[in-house]
Amino acid sequence: MENGENLHFRQPSNLKGDKQNIALLLCLYTLQGIPLGLSSAIPMILQNRGVSYKQQAEFSFVTWPFSLKLLWAPLVDSIFSTRVGRRKTWLIPTQYLIGAFMLLLSGHVDQWLGGEALAPNIEILTLLFFSLNFLAATQDIAVDGWALTMLKKQNVGHASTCNSVGQTAGFFLSYVVFMALESPSFCNMYLRAEPRDTGIVTLQGFLYFWGWVFILSTTLVAVFKKESEARGGQNEVVVHDRDIQTAYKSLKDILALRPIQTLVLILLTCKIGFSSTDSVMTLKLVEAGVPKERLGLMAIPLIPVQLALPLVIAKYTTGPRPLDIFLKAIPYRLLFGFVAAFLVWVTPVLVPDGSQGLPFLYVVFLVICYALHQVCVYCMFVSIMAFFAKISDSSVGGTYMTLLNTVTNLGGNWPAMLALYFVDPLTWKQCMGGAESLDNTCRNSVEKELCVSKGGKCVTVLDGFYIETVICAVIGFSWLVWGRKKINYVQSLDDYAWKLTKRKR
Repeated sequence: MENGENLHFRQPSNLKGDKQNIALLLCLYTLQGIPLGLSSAIPMILQNRGVSYKQQAEFSFVTWPFSLKLLWAPLVDSIFSTRVGRRKTWLIPTQYLIGAFMLLLSGHVDQWLGGEALAPNIEILTLLFFSLNFLAATQDIAVDGWALTMLKKQNVGHASTCNSVGQTAGFFLSYVVFMALESPSFCNMYLRAEPRDTGIVTLQGFLYFWGWVFILSTTLVAVFKKESEARGGQNEVVVHDRDIQTAYKSLKDILALRPIQTLVLILLTCKIGFSSTDSVMTLKLVEAGVPKERLGLMAIPLIPVQLALPLVIAKYTTGPRPLDIFLKAIPYRLLFGFVAAFLVWVTPVLVPDGSQGLPFLYVVFLVICYALHQVCVYCMFVSIMAFFAKISDSSVGGTYMTLLNTVTNLGGNWPAMLALYFVDPLTWKQCMGGAESLDNTCRNSVEKELCVSKGGKCVTVLDGFYIETVICAVIGFSWLVWGRKKINYVQSLDDYAWKLTKRKR
């Protein structure tokens, strides 16, 4: 054994004494998933209200706090009250603010979503949900750091499972369940005896409900859960108080590690090949006529699978090479891009009127595609989280783990934003049926208005989504040739290579 860290990590998992802690982590990560799910539901609502993909790219900035939280993570690690607890100092006020912010939003958000005579206010919506996710990201910093000391050392690997399962549950509640209950057609078809023009739940009411859930649950944690700095044997590294300057120096020292630099490069580029499929496909299906709530409901038959996948995959990521699963999933996820493109292409033919229901075979095909995609996503997510838990240096608290999670999120956000932005520029359109239509490519609002005024109609000749799919696949498979070597390299390193402080041998 190289050091005490390796000894602890290789001890078999024993949940005795940690079951309540795992339950608490699941609860906290579930709450964290609520703002994330809402941030994914809003684009679906906006897509039905005629916004452009450029505007969708603008709104996608709301997820960036999870990619920028590294900037204030050292503050969360350094400024705290010893009486309250290192993590509770930030967790308690942050969750109270999330609850209060949701209550405030519930009274005003409907007017910014727009209506038949009013266009959505993308700028205000982006600012509001960016602020909400900023608070959620701060909560994530505190929870990630707390997980390292809340659980016994041999159980730290379960933190990634709590993260995955909890966020999935929260995301499901605020995305799938919300969109279904917000949909008048779904509620009238399945939940009501007499049809109405509105769903059972509104965004205003949903925000109001979860605002109080945040406030009440935070009060329970504040009163009943005590925090200890570290748990374990005599070789356990104790986290010491550090000022802000020292915290940022620790961050700089982490980034100075050669293995970290290689890992950061991997994380920032590994999702380019999936960006078009992950960010554009669902919106294209909505544009093609599939009701947004029905897309969300496709996940219901897969709930047991989604909850079980992290538990199953965790068995294969607790060894010395957790990223082997990550590598194996990449080719399948890249190939799924072509399946997604085919699905978007065939949807207008198979679903001429989504409001009248979806063909059974189409639904089966969609569910199968979604299931296979989720398997690939979870294989990559759980394996990378397990690798982070394995190499993180607890001597710098949550900063180390937050750095890795932040870079992972950033590696998905910037390609997704670009994929959304370039859909319209890459799309080839032509004015059909009007005078001088051959010279009009409907590239901007002026040409579109001219086409209509001449009696024509702007028709899509080649959707930019298909062009992006091919480009992303080429980039993805090219990356895999390089990335496989780099990932094998970082996995071959001893745990000691990732540490900032020396351990007693």
